[in-house]
Amino acid sequence: LQHTDRIETSSERRRTVKLSRFYWITGALVLLTFATLALAQSGTDLTTPGMPDKMKQAIEKSLKDETFAAKTKEVVKAGEEPGYLGIPGAPSPNVIVGLLWAIWVGWIFSTVGAFGGIMAGVGHITIFGMADYAKAFGKGNPVNTLLTDSIRVSNQWLVGLSGAISSFNYYRMGRLVAPLGICLAIGGVGGSWLVPELTAGKISLKAYIGYFGLIVFVLGFFLIYELTPRGAARKKEAKAAAQAFEKAVAAKSDTADQGVKIIEGSWTYMWVAVAAVVASALWINLIGGAKWVAYILVLIGWALTFLIGNIRFTFFGQQFEFKAWIPMVGGIFIAAIASFLGVGGGFLYVPFLTSVAGLPMFLVAGTSALCVLIGMIVSIFSYMVGKGVVISWGLIGAELVGIFIGSMIGPRTSKYIPDKVLKIIFLILAFYVGLRYTTKGFLGYSIVPPF
Repeated sequence: LQHTDRIETSSERRRTVKLSRFYWITGALVLLTFATLALAQSGTDLTTPGMPDKMKQAIEKSLKDETFAAKTKEVVKAGEEPGYLGIPGAPSPNVIVGLLWAIWVGWIFSTVGAFGGIMAGVGHITIFGMADYAKAFGKGNPVNTLLTDSIRVSNQWLVGLSGAISSFNYYRMGRLVAPLGICLAIGGVGGSWLVPELTAGKISLKAYIGYFGLIVFVLGFFLIYELTPRGAARKKEAKAAAQAFEKAVAAKSDTADQGVKIIEGSWTYMWVAVAAVVASALWINLIGGAKWVAYILVLIGWALTFLIGNIRFTFFGQQFEFKAWIPMVGGIFIAAIASFLGVGGGFLYVPFLTSVAGLPMFLVAGTSALCVLIGMIVSIFSYMVGKGVVISWGLIGAELVGIFIGSMIGPRTSKYIPDKVLKIIFLILAFYVGLRYTTKGFLGYSIVPPF
């Protein structure tokens, strides 16, 4: 028996070392990717003394079009101080405010695993007034389009970095269910391009965004029900694990020792599957031609999740189990909702992880962050490399510092927040989102930021 125990311990140790090494390599590649993109757009061949070439081209193009020329001349204040992206008279965001706001964005995303994009949008759109400035150019104006894409990608940089830091921190703390996050990403990344590709011009539910807001409220009330003794009784493992974790934190013991331990599941199929769907998304966004290649890649990725089989893991003495294809299908469904309604559906990962997968909130943030990270890498690549979207590196640089700070703090403070309180924080923000979409759908405008 002792010999068997030594074999099992040695096997677990080798598995942990291999997984740790893989995460270090993956993290290095992610940072290298971001650094490469930054250098690609900061070179002198891509910028003029104060304005990126892309923005200069957009302004020149709008001036040549009689439909937009007058409005562009009115909004671009010649002779005034250059603002965002070097445009004369444009808003000039305060980098200190950006840094402080980004700390909040990083903290909330790394604490509950959601709302990073929405909160980043509140900063760029409402606090800095970027959306109103872009709209001033008029719908269809090339300058409006470039500014809107720039704001969107700026949000994605903040969420992407927070996802990377949060995932790494939660992995080290034993609070990341990597297979679950990866399987969600396999469905979500593939669905994010395949659903719009197959339904383009056929299905648009933007007119029903108000009803989506109401659905968010219903979802919120269901999560409230799960906080009741009767609702919590359905999640015995999650409740027991959460209580054991809270006791360990109170006793100041090492929680990583009893953290997530994967005891069943094929890592090989899993990583091949996620590589296939990421490659499919990059192919369709960057290459475009021979679309059948992207179709085959995404179908291969999805099919491989059925070969992964069951995934089992333990967390603080409780065993959890799920079939790999279920979160994959969940990811496709969430991507479809986001596509049809034109909304960010990332926050829907959290109720999936708590209500469908049955995880305690202590495992949700890191797992959701990993899933979101994979999607953000693909999206940033697609916009910046495929479409040549430019961003303000001065502002983003300060904000990324704030994101780093907030995302380092979040995983360390969340363990002191009870499981129920974490759910209540999520619920408050979910009702905030529901109110935004409901009023935007039925009133034509949102009564809460981002407006």
